[in-house]
This record gives sequence, structure tokens and C-alpha cells, in this order.
Amino acid sequence: MSQNLKGKKLGIIHAALITTRAVQKFLDEVVPEVEVVHWVDDTIQNTNFACAPGTIPPENYAKFTQAALSQQAYGVDLILLACSTFNRAVEYSRPMISTPMLQIDRPMMDLAVQHGSRIGLLATVPTTVPASERLLRLAATDAGKTIEIKTRLCSEAFSALKAGNPEKHNELLLAEIDRLSGEVDAIVLAQLSMSALEPRLTSTRVPVYNSGRTAFLHIRQKLESAA
Repeated sequence: MSQNLKGKKLGIIHAALITTRAVQKFLDEVVPEVEVVHWVDDTIQNTNFACAPGTIPPENYAKFTQAALSQQAYGVDLILLACSTFNRAVEYSRPMISTPMLQIDRPMMDLAVQHGSRIGLLATVPTTVPASERLLRLAATDAGKTIEIKTRLCSEAFSALKAGNPEKHNELLLAEIDRLSGEVDAIVLAQLSMSALEPRLTSTRVPVYNSGRTAFLHIRQKLESAA
């Protein structure tokens, strides 16, 4: 942390309360002096999950825009969307929002596509898969790269997490990461909740990126460059 960011404001838009807890570690470690403004609406995740993968209720995009407008009026310096499933909301709302915005998964995807053409995408929620694959392809296109995505869905890990068994969640994902590492050049973890694996991923065969660490390091860089 080379520059003090006291006085800067970060707005975070959550589709579920659970992600407010998942980001706290990275807020504390990466941008502790920044004022954080959370906006949470659990109905977004609930209605997204109720739809088939790839389908987002239109009103959820409107909710994101309303939240972003509220945070912009408060004067935040950057708005972060902390949900992977409807990451397109940032793109849809850009004509109406002048404050810089970021999809939480985008920084890790930008890093992953630099490591080769075979990218592993590990997800625990089926509704996230189409949105994450789309954003990963967009990151590759913007980088001038052609990639092959190898997607693995580990729904039983999410079930374990919901049942209050984070250790089983982590073990299932670690086993899947080990299997996938033999087939790809880098791996991205599609849910913010999967960032809890970070301390156990120091000696993987290929780089494994989580959206928590990469997003908040990117946010710090953006806020420092604008200071």
C-alpha cells in the first residue's frame, strides 16, 4: 500500500448478504482506509437462482442501476458489482452511470488469459456458468487472445457451504482444482465465496485466481491512480 486512500469511497453492490462477509477480509487487508458503502438485495440472488442458467429477470438489471445511481449520488469513487451471475448489469447501466464500475470477476479473468489458451473455470452454482464464460471470453477478446474454456461445475460444494460445512466445500473444490490443473494453463474461481480457498492454493500446478484478491488489488490501483 504505497499511497494513503483516506477520503476515498468504494460502493459495493451485492445480490446476497453472504458476499458482504466474503469481501470483508479483502477490504481489511487491501483497502482498510477506504470508506465502503454496501448495498444489498437478497431478492436478486433468489430470483436469479430461480431462473434457468443464462436467464436474468430484467428487473434485477434495473435494481443494479438504481443502486449504482444511489451510490453515485453519495459520491463514491468506484462501484463494484460483487455478484458473478448478472455481471452484464455493469455493461447495461454504463450509459446512465458516470462513476467508474467494475465486475468483481473481471480482474482475475484478465490475468488468467495472459497465462495461455486453456482456461479452467470452476463454479459451484449453475446459474453463474453462462455469465462467467461470457465475461472470460470478453476478457480474452479484449486481450487479443483466443481461448478454450474448460468448465467444471461442483454443485455439491455449494450445497455443503449452505449446510454449514465449509471444510467439505473446500475439500471438494481442492480435489477438482487438482484434477483440472492437468488440463489447463490457469484456473479462475467463479464465485466470490470460493476465495476462502486462497491460503490453500500456494503450491498449485497452475495459477489459480480468486475474484476477491485480484479485484481488490485492482481497485486499490484504480483509486491510487485517480488520487
